[in-house]
Amino acid sequence: MRSTSRTETFPAHTPAASQVFTTLLSHGPLARLEAARLAGLSPAAVTKAVRPLIEAGYLVEDADDEPRAALGRPANLVRVDGGRALFLGVKVTGDEIIGVLTDLCCRIRLARRVPLTDRATGAVLTSVTELVRELRLEADDFGAPVFGLGLAVSGDVDRAEGVVRYSPFLEWRDVPLAELAATTTGLPVTVDNDVRALTVAEQWFGAGVGLSDFAVVTVGAGIGCGLVVHGRVVAGAHGVAGEIGHVAIDPTGPLCHCGNRGCVEAIAGDAAILAGMSEVTGRQVADAAEAVALAHQGVPGAREVYARAGEAIGRGIATVANLLGPARVIISGEGLAAYDLFADQIRDSFAAAAFGSAAQCDVRTRPLPFEEWARGAAATAIQSFITSSPTPTGKG
Repeated sequence: MRSTSRTETFPAHTPAASQVFTTLLSHGPLARLEAARLAGLSPAAVTKAVRPLIEAGYLVEDADDEPRAALGRPANLVRVDGGRALFLGVKVTGDEIIGVLTDLCCRIRLARRVPLTDRATGAVLTSVTELVRELRLEADDFGAPVFGLGLAVSGDVDRAEGVVRYSPFLEWRDVPLAELAATTTGLPVTVDNDVRALTVAEQWFGAGVGLSDFAVVTVGAGIGCGLVVHGRVVAGAHGVAGEIGHVAIDPTGPLCHCGNRGCVEAIAGDAAILAGMSEVTGRQVADAAEAVALAHQGVPGAREVYARAGEAIGRGIATVANLLGPARVIISGEGLAAYDLFADQIRDSFAAAAFGSAAQCDVRTRPLPFEEWARGAAATAIQSFITSSPTPTGKG
């Protein structure tokens, strides 16, 4: 379960207040009329929502020097005071932990990386707790309290319960991570799938700002997908919406770790590419960097491995476009280091498999370091803070 220990609560917890605040986060500073238009609310509702947030210091009203009204009088612009609160975000990979400290506008103030040598739950929790402790000590220099911690982990994550149901790369099952981390850090903790967390950040601050329907597809160790439908990040009834990595596109294809054959991930994930490269070269290929180098060197069969991967990714993206019709699909992830090797196949496969106007979907790449994934984890903590109304029960 999610911890509720906090020294301060967000002062307005109505849907309108949350909508106005997130609108100002993504689009501000804004005049009230513009905020009302973007939020789909009446000016009166915006004024009512804004007032307590200004009084509590979460929003600031500034005079606009440029005349906007017909009579030339300046409009007052409302913006989020990013320095009012701080949040922590942590992304856990199979061999590293990346942590960031952000302000309320999710701007990264500090970033740290530590190696992960032991994937056991206790060892990871110890490393995360120590990293959080170090970042909180440094946060004292910014003069604002830390109100929450977001943790991003790959796999099947139940955000509502704060439980990692299954993370194949960490080999975890049914780990109550939010409860454990809240106990060791003393902070309210939000745990989410890492791709969904990245999608929250892209929705509020990145390539998804202003779009009601889009998807984030990540390529690398796994093939992930975050979905935004009608302005909401979709987790599904069981928390696994968007798992295009396990869409089976070739029933006679390679066996996937999920137990099925021919999944996109079984063809295009890092492990699949390394296996394919080892097969065509007759030698053990150690990592993705070596695989990319072999393909660039023109080793026979190497580019074909990437071509198959690109075709699988393109078909997976087309499946998303056909089912949901997003305005945009953003491709990211560490696998973009090889993008020049399979970009053509992704585009061609997508165009061939997309049905009708689904082919008009804007497919673009956006290379993002893991610090941005950790920022996504912080964004989920900010999201929890402004949309929940817990009772303060402990140390913040």
